[in-house]
Amino acid sequence: MELTPSELVVLGLIIESPQHGYDLEQVVERRGIRQWTEIGFSSIYYLLTKLEKRGFVHAPEAPAAAKGRRVFHATEAGREVATRTALALVAEPHPVPNPFLVGVSNLPLLAEPAYTQALAERLGQVRVRIAAIEAAASAQSPLALPAREVFSYSLSLLEAERSWLAQRVQVPDGGQNG
Repeated sequence: MELTPSELVVLGLIIESPQHGYDLEQVVERRGIRQWTEIGFSSIYYLLTKLEKRGFVHAPEAPAAAKGRRVFHATEAGREVATRTALALVAEPHPVPNPFLVGVSNLPLLAEPAYTQALAERLGQVRVRIAAIEAAASAQSPLALPAREVFSYSLSLLEAERSWLAQRVQVPDGGQNG
């Protein structure tokens, strides 16, 4: 992979629209990107520096009135590497570390009532996350295709987990309202 997922997110946002770091932070926050990436506020500037050093973005000189805010633009090389990396991420399944599975693999350490209670707590948190993602999606409506796909995929995974958890804790599977 030529770009890390975090680098691709930042570069993709710049390809979408030239921006400076603060604008990128606002987009990351508004779109709920931190739900599925590891981009912190301070890492945006670090990623911009890395992308600039690699020749994937550039920032023309900012006018004096802009108080040093550099607006980053994607280079042709940046567009090409972003396209190749995005295609590879979409086409090829990648293992994703999952702490939940590490916990489940250690079931002999847990008493059954404690495990069931932990699953019930997780079920409640998954339902809250589903509601938050649905709210974020509706707040940004109408959604562009990439956002629709991210929200749809995220909700599908959470709905599958919600259903699995509801079975395990033996509660009615009432969907997001249940």
